[in-house]
Amino acid sequence: MARNYKAEYENYHSKPKQKKRRANRNAARDIMEKKGLVKKGDKKDVDHKDRNTKNNKTTNLRVTSQTKNRSRNGTKKVQSKTQGKAKSKVQGKAKSKVSRKRGR
Repeated sequence: MARNYKAEYENYHSKPKQKKRRANRNAARDIMEKKGLVKKGDKKDVDHKDRNTKNNKTTNLRVTSQTKNRSRNGTKKVQSKTQGKAKSKVQGKAKSKVSRKRGR
């Protein structure tokens, strides 16, 4: 089945909240363009380190490849209270970053 872009826009992208988020992402890209770190068509993304699109401080922005930036979507590092080790949380499920020893 083909993707229905018109319906997608009407149901999601046209909402005021999404328009504001898109404007903030575009503003972040403009900041990095003015610094000379990215340019149009360079296949790079401007990544928000804290994943908050409203935070356009230059200390929160970095240039990454499209692949690396888009693979981060949906993952968030959280600190385990009991073990104190960083875990990656993917769509509500915690996944340990520590490799397990075999044979035990």
